[in-house]
This record gives sequence, structure tokens and C-alpha cells, in this order.
Amino acid sequence: MKLIALLIGLVVERLATQLFHLREPRWLDRIIDLGFRQGNRFANWPALIPVIILAVIMVLPVFLVVFGLGDALLGFPYLILAIVVLFFSLGPKDIGEGVDDYCAALEAEDEEEIRKTAKALAERELPSDPLERIRIVEEAVCVQANNRLFAVIFWFVLLGPFGAWSYRVTDLIRRRAVFNASRDEAGQGTADMFLEAAGQLHGWLAWIPARLTAIGYAMAGSFEGALSAWRTLEGATAKTQREHSEALLARVGIGALALQSEEDESVCDRGVRGATAANGLVFRLLFIWAAVIAAMTLYGWSV
Repeated sequence: MKLIALLIGLVVERLATQLFHLREPRWLDRIIDLGFRQGNRFANWPALIPVIILAVIMVLPVFLVVFGLGDALLGFPYLILAIVVLFFSLGPKDIGEGVDDYCAALEAEDEEEIRKTAKALAERELPSDPLERIRIVEEAVCVQANNRLFAVIFWFVLLGPFGAWSYRVTDLIRRRAVFNASRDEAGQGTADMFLEAAGQLHGWLAWIPARLTAIGYAMAGSFEGALSAWRTLEGATAKTQREHSEALLARVGIGALALQSEEDESVCDRGVRGATAANGLVFRLLFIWAAVIAAMTLYGWSV
């Protein structure tokens, strides 16, 4: 049933683009901030403990509803719930739309809009050097595809709506921790600890999907380029597990693209070509995943 819900949910996600703004539940920020404040009361505890407790509290309602529904009415209520939860677990922003906005800004040579759209894709400030920014955007598309799409699908297939929402909750907590740490001068002395703990929890859930996505990039793009990039990453050090996973996705994704320089190509054209190619790689991998899921459904693995 959950695999059928996943296929329907992906179709709905592609069609209901006008509802994407609903996938940014700002009201949950208050709950997360409350959890952080309560965590401050236990300063002697490792920050990971209150972060895990907060995640469990936010996931618990979905778990209880899923458990309560069971197979009622031949599983139809569960199917509807699964589609709704999946819709709100994906994203929150659509990569394809982000790439389109970025390419439109490049073609319009609007530097302010280029900076804004590139930052939205990379989720951080980017350097002013155009070529360096182009590279980071291409890597960001490969990284964010796992965070916004493939990791959610993986946990949905594994654990249903409970798994998809669990992954999204850890990402919401991580995002809020990043925001709080950026204004730490306001007196939140433990913001950095919560940021590290939230990143660690999110990194645990992203570890397996990141590697499956990297393998998928090799299948959907240049296998030799992706494999070579993966090998060069071996032995490289990263501060955290999440950073290592993101580095893997970035390097393997760029290797799978295998973009070659073209004669007399402008910086604008190179930026559009690279971002479009990265988005195309993600789309091809999504098609592969959908085909695999459909085959699993046809052969009866719909537990």
C-alpha cells in the first residue's frame, strides 16, 4: 500500500506546484524553539539527547495516527494520509523551480536575482566569483536532491509516512538550529551545541540515502566520471558525517555530469548549461527510482 501511495504522491507533488508554499510550516519553528529552550535547562546533558526527544515529540502524532488507522476501510484512510504526509515531507522547495529561476536570472544578467536564487539552491552565502558560484550551484543541486527528495522517498519506502516525516522533522530542526546559531549573539550560548547535535541526527538518517543517490547518479550519468570522483573522495576527511555525505553527493554528481568546456561559451551560458544538466540528472534518477518502485509494486512488495 505504501508503495502505491508513494507513486501517487510523486505524481501529486509534480502537479500541485502552486501548493508548495504550504510545505514551509513556520508554526513548527515555535515548537522547535521551545524544545531548544527546554534543552537549555539540562546544560549537563549532551545536546543530542534533547534534540532526539524533540524529534520524537514532533513525529509522535503521525505515528499514532498511522498506528490507529491500521487497515481500516481496506486501507483507504491510510492511503490518503500517506499521500498527504509525503507531500509535506518532500521539499520544502522544488529543485526544478529553483533551477528555472536561477537560469532565468542568469539569462537576464540580474546580479541581485542571481545571488538570491543561487543562495536559495545552496542554502548558504556564495562567493562573488561567477565560475566558483556556478560550480557550487551544480553541486548544490546534486546535494539538495537527496535532502529534499530521495532521502524522503527512501524512508517512506522503508517505514511509510512515519519514516518520511521523521526525516523531514530532523531537517526542520537542523534548519532552525542553523538560523538560531546565526544570531547567537542574542544570548543563546548553547546554539552551536544544538546545531552540531541537529546536524549529527540528520546526518545519521541521510547516510544510507546519500550513498544510494550517489550510486544512482552513476547509473543516470557518466559511470566512469562518477566512479572516479568517488575514488578521489576516499581518504578525504570531513568534520561530520553529514558533511562527508554532502561532499560525496557533490563530487559524484559533478563526476556523473561529465561536463566539458565548450569553445566561445559565455559565463552565463555555462551557468545555464550546468544547472540544467544537474537538474536533468536528478530527473533521470527520479525516473529510475519510480521505475524500480513500480516494479516492486507490480511484483507484490506492497507491505
